[in-house]
Amino acid sequence: MGCKHAGGSTLVRALLQCRQAVSGVVLHAGYSIAIRRTRCKRLQKKMLAVFAKSASLMKALAGNAAATVMKSPGVRTITTTGVDVSTRMNAVARSTRVVGAWVLLLPIGHVAWASDEACLRLREAASPGVAVTDATPVGPDPLWWSPRGMVPPVSVSTPFCRVQVRLEGRIGMELWLPTANRWNGRLLGLGVGGDAGVFNYGDMARGLAAGYASVSNDSGHKSSEAHWMMRPEAVADYTHRSQHFMNQAARVLVGAYYGRPAHHAYFLGCSGGGRQALKEAQRFPADYDGVVSGAGAPAMPEMSARHLSQALFEMGNAEGAMTESAWTLVASATVASCDPDDGVVDGVVEDPLLCHFDAAALQCKPGQESGCLLPAQVATVKRFYSPLRDEAGREHDRGLVPGVRTRPGPPSPLLLPMFGEGAHHDMAWKAEQFDMASDLALVDKEMPELRADDPDLRAFADHGGKLILYQGWLDPSVAATYTIDYYEKVLGRLGRQRATTMMRLYMVPGMLHCGGGAGASSFGGAHDSVATGDPAHDVLSAVVDWVENQKPPQAIRATGRSFPGRSRPLCPYPSHAHYKGTGDAEDAASFECR
Repeated sequence: MGCKHAGGSTLVRALLQCRQAVSGVVLHAGYSIAIRRTRCKRLQKKMLAVFAKSASLMKALAGNAAATVMKSPGVRTITTTGVDVSTRMNAVARSTRVVGAWVLLLPIGHVAWASDEACLRLREAASPGVAVTDATPVGPDPLWWSPRGMVPPVSVSTPFCRVQVRLEGRIGMELWLPTANRWNGRLLGLGVGGDAGVFNYGDMARGLAAGYASVSNDSGHKSSEAHWMMRPEAVADYTHRSQHFMNQAARVLVGAYYGRPAHHAYFLGCSGGGRQALKEAQRFPADYDGVVSGAGAPAMPEMSARHLSQALFEMGNAEGAMTESAWTLVASATVASCDPDDGVVDGVVEDPLLCHFDAAALQCKPGQESGCLLPAQVATVKRFYSPLRDEAGREHDRGLVPGVRTRPGPPSPLLLPMFGEGAHHDMAWKAEQFDMASDLALVDKEMPELRADDPDLRAFADHGGKLILYQGWLDPSVAATYTIDYYEKVLGRLGRQRATTMMRLYMVPGMLHCGGGAGASSFGGAHDSVATGDPAHDVLSAVVDWVENQKPPQAIRATGRSFPGRSRPLCPYPSHAHYKGTGDAEDAASFECR
């Protein structure tokens, strides 16, 4: 009976298992050997005695390492193929033959891979504010599944050291360390969206597969904590501190595990994670060498005020309230009006700022009852697409771009705690009490670090940092103009020449919030499970190439899930893709940036 090994894949398991499971031992290569047999305890004792004499083969003996034990009466020999096993293994096989069993090498499953001594030693690591609560070697067999985080559990197929940490006694952190032979020498920090309280396991799995030491944190509270914004330390952790604490702790643990520090560090996030990315570049410029921020909501207070005011307006104006079908009508009419502007009709408006569409064209004509908007709905669209104004008429943004739809229904559950608990410190505060002018001022007073719109990136530039921003044109949560306005403010603060040596902005046609939509929205951003690792197709790899090889990113090729087979170039803003006039209109090569 032979067994084959193919890069950690599960080996042949074809024999009848014994009824009683026992503990086993662990090989240096990350495999467990265990035995299941009627007389398990006696056999285990004999096996441990044999392995204890084979120090060259074993790196550790672990009585609590779980594995599988096989029984096969009559089997006299064992063969292995593709596994570097010393001749001592043959002696082990001969020793087990006297009890009528054979030994099968099996990859570690989702149980602990206890041979990684460096991982186990991290349990004893301690520094001010950093407490390692557990460090567990994990060897997928064939897959290990994460707990639920920002997304449902994700699978991992490569071995790693899972380190669980508590920072400052309250911030949860997880660090996933690939084995030394898989590590690319880099640290990857990963942001968390919404009101946080969870880990970004999805992007951690992606980073781990690419060889990064990947780290995420819960921003200082758990999603199950209903009123965390009543705690000032939790607000400070959420707005800016937790990511910096995470970076500092991860650097220490990475050095302890590998015996050398990460040669570069990067950060990737979208939505709330994109805001965290911006805060790192602005507030802690030495934390990361390259930062990728998607839909970062630089002006989060104004963005939140817009969402709350829009929801309140519709709640008080039933006739003008927009249904999902009404917004679909507006979006479709906008595309029909402006789609050809980029030289090809493909269901996507390349640059909505160049699109001039009047919702009044959709107003119902006398006798028309469908496929149109009521006069009150036309007024709602025009109000929402216009600049946001407070009670005194002061403008706080420049409005939404044509074709974008807003969030239907009641206010986002994040808005009430932000204004009520974070600003007013009042759990009984109601949305109807909202006063835009005074409440925006109060947010700035009580939560000054919530903003991520500081354009002074000189320290980040001096550090050699590179920043890539990306934003969906049709994002209903973070208005595209917020990200564009921040980009232009940085140009003004640093000067265009200096700013363009360290910053790029990619506006994504047709993309909604952090992904999805009718456009080509897969390009290696946060939460993108099909990242390629190619700088020409992958925004994370593009910033790495920029930092380490001094190659500024140009157009990045994106693919579309809504239109399989379609690809488009994402052009550095303010240029946009335009069809050349010849070639396959589904292929990015047929477009150029203008």
